[in-house]
Amino acid sequence: MYFVWAVVLVAALGVLLVQAAGPAVVAELSATLSSFLTWAVLATAAAALACEFIDSSLGMGYGTTLTPLLLLFGYEPLQVVPAVLLSELLTGITSGLLHHGAGNVSFRRGSRHLHVALLLIACSVVGAWPAAMVATQVSAAALKGFIGVIVVVVGVVTLATLNRTFGFSWGKIAGLGIIAAFNKATSGGGYGPVVVGGQLVSGLEAPSAVGITSLAEGVTCIVGFITYAVTTGIDARLALPLVAGAMCSVPLAVFSVKAVPARRLRVGIGVLTLVLGVVTLARVLL
Repeated sequence: MYFVWAVVLVAALGVLLVQAAGPAVVAELSATLSSFLTWAVLATAAAALACEFIDSSLGMGYGTTLTPLLLLFGYEPLQVVPAVLLSELLTGITSGLLHHGAGNVSFRRGSRHLHVALLLIACSVVGAWPAAMVATQVSAAALKGFIGVIVVVVGVVTLATLNRTFGFSWGKIAGLGIIAAFNKATSGGGYGPVVVGGQLVSGLEAPSAVGITSLAEGVTCIVGFITYAVTTGIDARLALPLVAGAMCSVPLAVFSVKAVPARRLRVGIGVLTLVLGVVTLARVLL
């Protein structure tokens, strides 16, 4: 049932994307379909598939990993950011629904998991304005350094507390949700590592944390995507392979979360969080 809804969602947003692109772009894409599937496009789709598999399996790493790769491929930032936001929007919501269908998380009305997701979404909305204000007053290097330190700390705590069981805490989730929203609004990264790790030390199981993060991050991308769609437009020739590649990996990633023991999943989350934090700091210091 949830897979059907996911397909309907993708189809509807696909129609909106085509309409937003305009008739000229649609005609161009139709006329050059045979030449569209170049090695560069296939490489872009493959990169999106690999990055999204990690993201839907561990709750982090899609935008943080994919954006630098696309810039290396020669795309401009104003091409990359809205296309990545669109693919994150589609895959995040689809992944959340499929995680629910697989039993990794429960988004039924009144469930704790649904309330956590809604709280994280609210934190993103609340944190966007103060984050924007801070971003205009602080250097980019300082912001990235702060985010790197926070992500490293979350990774270390996640790994250091593997044998501990935490009681559920709304306060921890709200606090880390605001920090994650600040990270997202100021740099576009650092959301998943903080949110997933924060849920683990707030008493939630790893599979549930991944599913909640996927849904929350997907929904939070809506505002950013709409803003870019209205102001700068969307490069459909980049967005389409990103969406296609990323969407193909979601069902396999959801199955992986279902099959892997929660402890091993938590170890993977901790290690990836720590690596992303160290890489972020290295980019600032080197």
